[in-house]
Amino acid sequence: MRLPSRLRWLWLTLTIVVLDRATKAWFETQTMEGWRHEVVRHFIYLVRSSNPGIAFSLFADSHSPWVRILLVGGALIVICALAWLLVAGQGGPMACAGLALLLGGATGNVTDRIMHGAVTDFFEVWIGTYRWPAFNVADSAITIGAILVILDVLFARERPPGRK
Repeated sequence: MRLPSRLRWLWLTLTIVVLDRATKAWFETQTMEGWRHEVVRHFIYLVRSSNPGIAFSLFADSHSPWVRILLVGGALIVICALAWLLVAGQGGPMACAGLALLLGGATGNVTDRIMHGAVTDFFEVWIGTYRWPAFNVADSAITIGAILVILDVLFARERPPGRK
């Protein structure tokens, strides 16, 4: 049995989910909330923080159980849409890689949200006095995946009809 070529990108999705969950599990078992370690002086830090909200801690201060339900439900809808786009959509290898990364990152973060009610973050970057909000492997995959999809949309060559 031969898998359609687009399904072969699921190895990248699975790699992201496993790597994300493994790194989060390590930080959750080996550090306490608020733990901090400087890796590159005044630039890169390892931290342990939990974000019950979404990107940039939006909705993090909400104590409503409905917000968590909506965040998990919304993420599951996005995951289904990304999986459908990966399997049925059109696009070249860059778009497939981007969708696989987006799918892996979204799955990693929603798994955390379901298991713990919040997403564990552990990378922090400072540029001068600006602190980029803490992030994790899933967030990095989502960012890189979005960039790849945008680049594919902007710079993809015209594809012949019927060719995926």
